[in-house]
Amino acid sequence: MPDPTGDMARILAQAGRPRRGWIWGTLAVLIGLGLGGWYWYAARLKASAITYETATVTRGDVVVTVTATGSVQPTTQVDISSELSGSLATVEVDYNDRVTVGQVLARLDDTKPRSQVLTAEAQLGAARASLAQAQAAEREASAYYEAQSELDKRGQSSRLSLVTQEAARDKAQAAVAAATADVALAEAHLAESRADLERTVIRSPIDGVVLDRAAEPGQIVASSLNAPVLFTLAEDLARMELQVDIDEADIGRIAVGNPATFTVDAYPGRSFPATIAAVRYAPETVDGVVTFKAILAVDNADGVLRPGMTATSTISVALVADTLKIPDAAVRFEPPQEAAAGGGGKGLIGMIMPRRPQSAQSSAPDGEDETIWILRDGIAIEVPVTTGESDGRMTAVSGEGLAEGDAVIIDQRSGN
Repeated sequence: MPDPTGDMARILAQAGRPRRGWIWGTLAVLIGLGLGGWYWYAARLKASAITYETATVTRGDVVVTVTATGSVQPTTQVDISSELSGSLATVEVDYNDRVTVGQVLARLDDTKPRSQVLTAEAQLGAARASLAQAQAAEREASAYYEAQSELDKRGQSSRLSLVTQEAARDKAQAAVAAATADVALAEAHLAESRADLERTVIRSPIDGVVLDRAAEPGQIVASSLNAPVLFTLAEDLARMELQVDIDEADIGRIAVGNPATFTVDAYPGRSFPATIAAVRYAPETVDGVVTFKAILAVDNADGVLRPGMTATSTISVALVADTLKIPDAAVRFEPPQEAAAGGGGKGLIGMIMPRRPQSAQSSAPDGEDETIWILRDGIAIEVPVTTGESDGRMTAVSGEGLAEGDAVIIDQRSGN
C-alpha cells in the first residue's frame, strides 16, 4: 500500500521549486529596473547641470553716441564765373594759390569794352554840348519873354506878341530838360561801359585759397544763366565744417553744442574733435531714407584736412557719469521656465521619474523697471534694478541689491 505521507512530501517539493524561481526572477527584474532608473536619473542630473556665463558689474561713465557719415567742406566756398562773354587773355593764379580780396585772377580781352567806353564818352560830350546849347536858347527866350512882358504892362505891345514869347520860353525850357536827360543817359551809358571794362578783370571776392581752376588763356567764355565756373575759392581752411547726414530716428537726440569726434580714411587711427554748430530743418530723402543735415565746426589749424574728405563722426548725445554699468546682454537675459514644484515623487518611482532641479531663486518684487540675475555662491539671484542710458554695449543701472564687482549673468548653458 502506498505511503500517503511520502507522496505528499514529493508533491510539495516539486511545487516549491518553481515558486522560488519566480521570486528570484521578480527580484532580478526589480533590481534591473532600479539600476536603470538610477543610471537614467544620474544622466538627467548631468544633463540638467547649468553653467552660467557672467560679467562683472563695473563703475564708470556711460556715453551715448550717434554715428553719422558726411564730408569735410570749407566754411565758405565761392564759385567764380565771368559776367561777360569773350576770350581769356591771361590767367594769373593756379591751384592752391592763396589770394586776397580784389586780387586779379584772370583777364578777358578788353578791346571791345574799351572801344565802347570811348564811344560812350563821345556820346556824353555831345549830350553836354546839346545841353549847353539848349540852356543858351532858354536864356535867350526868357529874356525876350521878360522884355515883351514889360511892354505889355505899358500897353505898348499886343497880347499876341506876349503869348508868342511865352511859348518860345517854354519850348526852350523843355529843350533844356530834354538835353539834361540826354546827358544823364549818356553818363549812365558811360558808367555801364566802364563797368563792363572793369568786369574784363576777374578778381577774388574773398581771402582764401584756389581749390579749383577751369580757366586757360585763350579759352572762350560765354556769359549765360549757367555760366561755367572758372575758379573755386575757399575761405580760410584753418576753419572748416563737417556736413553729416543724421538719420530721422536719431535727430531728436541731436542738439547744437553736442561734442563729437570723427575720423577720415587718410589718417587711420587719428580722431579729430568737432562741435555741432547747426542742425538744418530741411529733410533730405534718398531712396526712401529721410535724413537731416548737421553742420559740425572743425578746427583745421594744422591744415591736414582737405575739402571733400569722407568722414565718419561719433556724436555724444548723453553722458551718465560715475554710474554702475553692466553689459546689455545682462539686461536681456531671462532664465528658462522651470517645471512645477510638485512634479516628482519619492522612492523607486521617484528615482525613475525624479523632480526637475531648480536652477534659480527668485526674490524680485513687482513694480521695478527691470530685473537682472546675479550669481552668488553658485546660485542665480534675481535683483530688481532701474536701467538708464545705454551706449549700445553697456547700460547704466542702479538698485539696492547691486554693487560694484557683482557677477551678473549674461548667458547660461546646460551640461552634456
